Amino acid sequence: MDYLFAPMEGITGYVFRNAHHRHFHGIRQYYTPFLSPNQTRKLTPRELNDVLPAHNEGVPVIPQILTNKADDFLWAAGRLQEFGYREVNLNLGCPSGTVVAKKRGSGFLEYPMELDEFLYQICEGMAKMGMELSIKTRIGKNTPDEWEELLAIYNRYSLKNLIIHPRVQKDYYKNHPHREVFEMALKKSKNQVFYNGDLFDCAEIKTFQERYPTVSGIMLGRGLLTNPALAEDAMQICNQKETGSMAENGETALTIERIRAFHEDVLEGYRKAIPGDKNVLFKMKELWTYLGEAFADSAKPVKKIRKAQRMEEYKSAVENLLSGNSLCDMPKFPGWNP
Repeated sequence: MDYLFAPMEGITGYVFRNAHHRHFHGIRQYYTPFLSPNQTRKLTPRELNDVLPAHNEGVPVIPQILTNKADDFLWAAGRLQEFGYREVNLNLGCPSGTVVAKKRGSGFLEYPMELDEFLYQICEGMAKMGMELSIKTRIGKNTPDEWEELLAIYNRYSLKNLIIHPRVQKDYYKNHPHREVFEMALKKSKNQVFYNGDLFDCAEIKTFQERYPTVSGIMLGRGLLTNPALAEDAMQICNQKETGSMAENGETALTIERIRAFHEDVLEGYRKAIPGDKNVLFKMKELWTYLGEAFADSAKPVKKIRKAQRMEEYKSAVENLLSGNSLCDMPKFPGWNP
């Protein structure tokens, strides 16, 4: 089973990816937050920095593109090819209202005829460039009933893989994934299918793998932000019959020492890349929205982290959490379902 790190806008940029790859193991590929090309034919400074080879040395990275214009997509793919990339991922899953309003991300799913023509053009162009295309998709804009037509469209094209998040756009990240729709994809897809959605601890991942043994890849997101060692835990518990892993005993590979080293690496990376401590603190506090869930009784110390206005105040609050709180027995993002 391959574990993929989902793109998380504002969090999983190159600073985070490099630190995670240095301190934790088990991720086959990291997907970048989306590039959004347009007629200017320029990557923004943030987009450029995120995909530069010098910022991703030794890290297995797949760039993601968000657009509904074939010409813009192919321009961006060509630019990425110049940097040495051989695969790009198309974002048809982003549920953000501002993205959907522009008929991009999961908003594009509401226009199947236009989507089909778009895929025809980009697949033809990608084949000429000798590049591979993967897709990350939701199962529809409004209802799961849209999925059958969408899958028929995807089946017309040769994809590296099809990563399915079985929610519709209107779900955002609420409600539960529609596993029955994912099962339909496993039966009918002509492309290799990967799964994404609400697998937050290694026990859930093991149960999923036992139920769907033919799925060779799982994309993890929020679960990895809470437990950066989640892929390691999953690999251990899923191989426990052969290895007698520590995950078999309900333990995790995550430790406070590893979190401290990882956190320091991320913090210093941002301080080098971003001007001004205020901007750095904004980035770090966003990370603690997830990482704070790895600790028992963390509400008060995480609140102090979020309220910190100066770097020294922030560092002190983080150290208080790391030295004064224990990890949960099995760190897990709690989910946002009612």
